[in-house]
Amino acid sequence: MTIYRLKDAATLADASYKAGRIVSPRVIKSLDHNDVQAHLLEGNILLLPGSNSVRDYVKFNLRPLRLGGQRFVLKHATSSEKGASGTKWHQGFLRYSIEIFEWLKREGVTPNYIIGHSLGAAAAQILSKTYNTPAIGFAAPRPKWSKHGVVKDGRCLLVNRTDDPVPKVPSAYHHMGKTKLFKSVKHKSLFAHSMRHYINIIEEDDKFKTLPEIWAG
Repeated sequence: MTIYRLKDAATLADASYKAGRIVSPRVIKSLDHNDVQAHLLEGNILLLPGSNSVRDYVKFNLRPLRLGGQRFVLKHATSSEKGASGTKWHQGFLRYSIEIFEWLKREGVTPNYIIGHSLGAAAAQILSKTYNTPAIGFAAPRPKWSKHGVVKDGRCLLVNRTDDPVPKVPSAYHHMGKTKLFKSVKHKSLFAHSMRHYINIIEEDDKFKTLPEIWAG
C-alpha cells in the first residue's frame, strides 16, 4: 500500500509543470499529447499537472457534458477498472482522463497512487475511481454529475482553498471522495489557485491540524 505525506504530494504537484524539477521519485515516462500532460514516476506514481495553455483550458475545462451530442465513456479491460456505477462525468474532464487512461494502457501500467493539481485534480478523481487507487487532488474542480455517492469514491482526498474559485466550478457538478476546505488566514482575492498557495496552507496547517498529514486512501 502506497502512503503519501500531504506536504510531499504538494511539492510534487508544484514540480509537475516542469518535469526537470522532479527529483524524487524519478520520472520514468511522460505524456505530452493532444494537450494532455502526465508523468509516471518510480513506484507507478501518476502525477498530473493542470492547464498550462489557453488551448487545453478551453478544450477540457470548458467542455460540458455531451457537447455537440458526443458522449465519452471509459471502456475498461479488467474488473478493477469496471465502471459499475455508470457514473456520468463532465465531458472535458473525462476526455482528458481517457487520454491518460489509454496511455497507461499502452504502457501496461496500473498506477499505485495519483497526485494532481487543478485540471489534473479533476482527472485524479475520475482515475482514482477507475483504478480503485488512492489519490490526492489540489485546487480540484468538480467532475461528477451526480450528487450521490458512487462505488469506489472514497479513495480520493481533495484539498481546496475557500478563496480559490476553481473548486466551485462547474457549479452543477460535484466533487468525488473526501474534500477538505481550508480557509487561510492569508486570504487571496486573486491567484489563490497556484500550487505555491496550496503549499502555504499546508505549512499554515501545522498550527491548526485540520488537514491530514498522510493519505493512504
